Amino acid sequence: MYLNTHSYYSFKYGTINTKSLLEIMQQAEVNTFALTDINSTAASINFVRLAPRFGIKPVLGIDFRNGADQLFVAIAQNNEGFKELNDYLSKYLHSKEEIPPRAPAFQHAFVVYPFSKYTGFELKKLEFIGVKPKDLPKLVYPPHQMDKQKLVAMPTATFRSKIDKETGERVVMKRDFNAHRLLRAIDKNTLLSKLPKTEEADPGDFIYPTEELKEVYSAHLYMLENTEELLSQCHIHFDFEGENLNKNLKSFTESPEKDYQELEKLCEEGLPYRYPNPSEKIRTRIKTELDVIRRQGFMSYFLINWKLCKYAREKGYFYVGRGSGANSIVAYLLRITDVDPIELDLYFERFINLYRQNPPDFDIDFSWKDREDITQFIFKEFQHGEGGNVSLLATYSTFQFRAVIRELGKVLGLPAHEIEHIQATSYNQLDETQKLVLRYGKYIEGFPSHLSIHAGGILISEKPIHYYTATDLPPKGFPTTHFDMIIAEDIGLYKFDILSQRGLGKIKDSLDIIARNHPEDEAIDIHNIAKFKKDERVKTMLKEGKAIGCFYVESPAMRMLLKKLRVDEYLGLVAASSVIRPGVAKSGMMRQYILRFREPERRNEAHPKLREIMPETYGVMVYQEDVIKVAHMFADLTLAEADVLRRGMSGKYRSRAEFQKVQEKYFVNCQKKGYSLELAKDIWRQIESFAGYAFAKGHSASYAVESYQSLYLKAYYPLEYMVATINNGGGFYRVELYAHEAFMHGADIQAPCVNQSEQLCTIYGKSIFMGFAFISELEHSTMEAILEERSENGVFMSFDNFMKRVPISLDQLSLLIRINAFRFTGIGKKELLWDAHFRLGNGKKSRPEKMLFDFGVKRFQIPELSYDHLEDAFDQIELLGFPLGNPFDMLKDRPEEEVMVREMGLHKNKEVTMVGYLIHIKNTNTSGGKRMQFGTWLDREGHFIDTTHFPPIAAKYPFRGKGIYELKGKIVEEFDFLSMEITAMRKLQYIHDPRLATEARHATMGVSS
Repeated sequence: MYLNTHSYYSFKYGTINTKSLLEIMQQAEVNTFALTDINSTAASINFVRLAPRFGIKPVLGIDFRNGADQLFVAIAQNNEGFKELNDYLSKYLHSKEEIPPRAPAFQHAFVVYPFSKYTGFELKKLEFIGVKPKDLPKLVYPPHQMDKQKLVAMPTATFRSKIDKETGERVVMKRDFNAHRLLRAIDKNTLLSKLPKTEEADPGDFIYPTEELKEVYSAHLYMLENTEELLSQCHIHFDFEGENLNKNLKSFTESPEKDYQELEKLCEEGLPYRYPNPSEKIRTRIKTELDVIRRQGFMSYFLINWKLCKYAREKGYFYVGRGSGANSIVAYLLRITDVDPIELDLYFERFINLYRQNPPDFDIDFSWKDREDITQFIFKEFQHGEGGNVSLLATYSTFQFRAVIRELGKVLGLPAHEIEHIQATSYNQLDETQKLVLRYGKYIEGFPSHLSIHAGGILISEKPIHYYTATDLPPKGFPTTHFDMIIAEDIGLYKFDILSQRGLGKIKDSLDIIARNHPEDEAIDIHNIAKFKKDERVKTMLKEGKAIGCFYVESPAMRMLLKKLRVDEYLGLVAASSVIRPGVAKSGMMRQYILRFREPERRNEAHPKLREIMPETYGVMVYQEDVIKVAHMFADLTLAEADVLRRGMSGKYRSRAEFQKVQEKYFVNCQKKGYSLELAKDIWRQIESFAGYAFAKGHSASYAVESYQSLYLKAYYPLEYMVATINNGGGFYRVELYAHEAFMHGADIQAPCVNQSEQLCTIYGKSIFMGFAFISELEHSTMEAILEERSENGVFMSFDNFMKRVPISLDQLSLLIRINAFRFTGIGKKELLWDAHFRLGNGKKSRPEKMLFDFGVKRFQIPELSYDHLEDAFDQIELLGFPLGNPFDMLKDRPEEEVMVREMGLHKNKEVTMVGYLIHIKNTNTSGGKRMQFGTWLDREGHFIDTTHFPPIAAKYPFRGKGIYELKGKIVEEFDFLSMEITAMRKLQYIHDPRLATEARHATMGVSS
């Protein structure tokens, strides 16, 4: 009955989610309607999936508009019609041009023009005029001659409705309409009071019950008949289950049969590289996997991943294949992953089984510098047929509470301090406007705001993607769907994850820097993981947790875990990388794992069946597949049920009822097997607490491989590796810590220099020069001008020489002087600043002139100016973000008591005072919801201090920004790891800025010792 219906996927316009819309329509006794979101198909597939559950026949369409101005509503007769509409909408979403007021001649879609926009033009066969309830009085004297057969009822369904108690009339639900107006104001970035009426929907655009709608159009029943006839001709269908579910590219070659032959051939060709002497066990595993892959029809999925990895190797790109697909021997032979599933005894059923409809996950990480080219390659290589079958996957950016409060405050004209007040004050203390902001903030929270791009998801479908969705064209320049990963999987489109990370960039850049800085050394085979695993230096670094800069093993929590476990081998690192995940720690099993790892006698505490299922991890669930193993082997669930459990724990289930059913069966089966209810509940708690967080074992192993590569490079070439780390944006910590780490390994860290520095950091022997890109506010054009001139005509001989050769403004030149980039001249910074102001003080730029001889410049005598070497430190903090020297030199007063990290072992369980330079804060909550914190610091000698701030202390002694703090607390030891439990903390003062101050820097200045 409804031809024009909006969900809240009419972004910043609609207010009803898809499921609620269907419930409302069911209550209104509507048996069919068209979902026509505004220039959006984000809700379309899910609407078709859900509608039958409500006894509603779904019809799809699009409300074509320029902004809020409605042009026409187009309704698909069938799937071909839906593709036509998606093709047409995408054309304008890509080009960003306005949509023309007249629709093209669609072959399989109806077009309905709003009555108010009809100007008497001739209507095509599939075109109609839509009459809203408010238009009915105008039909008495229509402005144009209209054929009754071309008139359809088109009430717009955007809002809920209710019966007004006073008048007895049906009216719009105020909350919906008000929320809509607020959303429109947010969209237009204007005050609500200034929102034009043309940007709002009509208050009459609400849902009528069917009988009331018939009453509204009672004088024009033919319109309702025409509407019903139109809807009866519309049929849309998508497969959401069964053998036709998989919509991915069906064949990589000409046919699935040839795909299988190609896959078999590639496995045979890859065998000598991976297994020079393959055992029967290996050959059996290969055959088993290939059989399942064939039966599930996943050949093209493997071959596509093989092809893009092959391309990456040809281009010299580093990559890491991970995800559950890393459990596969076929993926290992095809060099999609570097994880040996035989060596690690990887659980095949986590990767793939006959009950699993979707292909295994292959998350392939590339360097952040290379991913763009890989994406280009995929879009070019895997287009087939009529094209348009490759697209990026979208995600929905939703309104978060704090953000929506801020936006609502702005459109209601509240000043910033009032908006902050709303979020920090109890409801009863707010005025009416502030309460309004809070109420509507709660209502709008969770609404989709706009489409974003999934971190790495790419779809490669058999049919053009427009059969399923329209596409946007974000700045990256690749078509992007209107639906997210969950909807894509529902329809049978399984993503390829092409991700980027900086760790691979570090490794690749390290090798280049090492080759330049140590040309005499033998080239490193970075893929010789077997050698790295046995290396004693690497083992020592792991055991001691000395892995700063080395991928994910550098975080404070991982450093702590490595020290506690004393990990010095591959399998231990693989386990540690999953044990550290939030769920394992939450379940209490991380502590159990550490205890059983360190104290073998405790391994008998595990249930015998669990120890049998997971002997390698002492009966502790560590990996994601352990959930499947335990569910299948401990509780006798089928593999299909176990997979429902795993996905449900990860929040990926579509049917809560299906998950509930499996949960019930778990407890029934445990009872049948004679397990106590207490044991069954305890195992369930462990499953529940970490299944959504834990890694698959193959995934952890892939990460461990990359960590070994990083560790080896750092073990033998720490300075070069740190330069590469800094140049790739650091890692877990800020750039400052990596510069400090290089210093701790013997580097001389130098400020940028116009003769030595490049855009990024460079190393000459043991001297590391910070790059120009690290100077705050230094423009890219300035860096390019310096580097180009130096490259063409050699180094700068003097400050005068620089000024004659490089076009530069006073503010840019001042930055270089302040960072001491002209120190090679031997002239002080203050003298150079005077000179620069004299030359460029009127705001002009220096104008280089090509001269045969370098004539001197008339110089003025400047009186001798005072200089304090700590001025450099303050300039560095302003321009680089941190001092290049020891920050402890900047303290105003030296604390009377100061225990160093090397002395902590002498003070176990004692209260001491330490002094730490703040590196990192981790905020977390206790199980009771109270805020507590963990701090990471450096002591005066450059070694790590780890602190714990329990809730009362965290509240009483808050962190007060970067700097040096006096830390009082008790030294505690757990599993040989020393840390401090804070009892008091205060931030220490730096000296007065010597660039400004006239008073003494230190309390002891001028007093002889």
